[in-house]
Amino acid sequence: MSADFTQAWRDWKTEREKTLADPYGWLALVSLDWLENEPRTYPGLPGRWWQDADAAYVDPDGADLRHDGEPITGTHRFELVNSGAGTRVTAGAVEVEIARRSGYLIRVHDPEAEVLRDFRGVPAYAPDPSWVLAGRFEPFDEPRPTTVGAVVEGLSHVYTAPGRVHFDHDGTEYTLTAFNGHGDGLNILFTDATSGVTTYPANRSLPVPRPAPDGTVTLDFTRAVNLPCAFTDFATCPLPPEGNRLPFAVEAGEQLPYERQS
Repeated sequence: MSADFTQAWRDWKTEREKTLADPYGWLALVSLDWLENEPRTYPGLPGRWWQDADAAYVDPDGADLRHDGEPITGTHRFELVNSGAGTRVTAGAVEVEIARRSGYLIRVHDPEAEVLRDFRGVPAYAPDPSWVLAGRFEPFDEPRPTTVGAVVEGLSHVYTAPGRVHFDHDGTEYTLTAFNGHGDGLNILFTDATSGVTTYPANRSLPVPRPAPDGTVTLDFTRAVNLPCAFTDFATCPLPPEGNRLPFAVEAGEQLPYERQS
């Protein structure tokens, strides 16, 4: 095994765990509530919150709430993209995330959260360069909106799939649908024969750098990661698209978090 490969992976893992330990990140979640059509309060949370068909709303009701650093002095409206990025309201020491997942929800990020306090890293398979595979990206004629399920029953997500990735493993070709990733890269949600055994059953995520001009891509399964739902019950993670289950064991990347091990 290359010492450089191993060190690069260790550096990546250190940075990954540092990101997870963000005091207002996913591990800081302590609640998830779906907004209703009539204004109401939520336990331990200031203000009154509600939604309509298009947006979410908050009335600070005398509380000190802030959005983008500015005080909220009256009813504030948040119109967000479904399955897209959320926005946050600061309420004292906590941050309230507003997100649209078909309807609107609010999630509280608390730097004193138990999961965050007890976090001790993420178990993972030892880095093995044989799990770095060459692939080929085949773009669709037009990017395809793709609906997938979610770890929350009855919920769905819609993401844009620009194409498929083909790769060989032990002499057999496999094909996975890819979503848009960070920058010009791709993101592949998948399950495999380790799912529900040594890895989180619902999914793992594989970031893929931007394809080369000839469509060549690198699939580094040693950097397959858990989605937030692997760590907390307050996430609404998507499930992989149809066909993205690999029949073999991908013994690389992150394993079932300590928090989920019995």
